[in-house]
Amino acid sequence: MAGETDLSKMLASLAPKLHDEEYIFCTMGNGRYGDHPELEPIASFMEAEGLNLVIPQHRADEHGISYEAVFKCITLSVHSSLEAVGLTAVVATQLAEKGISANVIAAFYHDHVFVQAHYAAAALATLKELSTS
Repeated sequence: MAGETDLSKMLASLAPKLHDEEYIFCTMGNGRYGDHPELEPIASFMEAEGLNLVIPQHRADEHGISYEAVFKCITLSVHSSLEAVGLTAVVATQLAEKGISANVIAAFYHDHVFVQAHYAAAALATLKELSTS
């Protein structure tokens, strides 16, 4: 099934879901893909500075990994196409208007918005409101 590309339809069916887990972003300077499975990364990205991971906060704490902020993940349940235009911009703009940063990871089926943990409830409410307007 192909993902949705119509922005109006995507917004109408966002169905944002807040996950219970708290996450942190960290970097492993000399890391390679597949390293650190014990940290249970849910996302990784290789940058010039090193392997970046998104991992559960409790794994960071257990392994002495420092971090600057704690995030919660909100999954946009709509199956959006990777070729869709505008969804990330609308979501980020709406959250920015509330003073909430949006770190978006687009996966094959869904977009996942990481927001500072203390803003999670407000971010979820904003995204639910967006999907009903």
